Amino acid sequence: MTPDEFPRAFATAFGSQDAAALAALMTETGSLASLTGQWAEGPAAARTALEAEFGGTFARARLVSGKGTLSLPAPGVALLRQRFVVTGAMDETGAELPRFGAMLVAVLTGSAADWRAESLTFSALG
Repeated sequence: MTPDEFPRAFATAFGSQDAAALAALMTETGSLASLTGQWAEGPAAARTALEAEFGGTFARARLVSGKGTLSLPAPGVALLRQRFVVTGAMDETGAELPRFGAMLVAVLTGSAADWRAESLTFSALG
């Protein structure tokens, strides 16, 4: 996958609650800071953290893409900033929460068509 394809792959995997697909977007040494504030180092830990989120708050959540930017500060390095709107999130009673903005910031490394995240930070916007 190229850096330009990353936001769509992320949104698709998130929207289908596919924690394994999201973890596969990371390098073996990658880290994740999730929407609920979980921290995970490595794809296995990220998968576990995301599975927990998809078992609760984000069991029916979808992402709508907004404005994004991509820069290539050095060969083999990309910085992605992608805004999303999160819909379908639920509270502890199962009631749907109002949609809210979120920002994905990812540091990607790679070459040609094989790019993965060294760092994924997905946070709610206030």
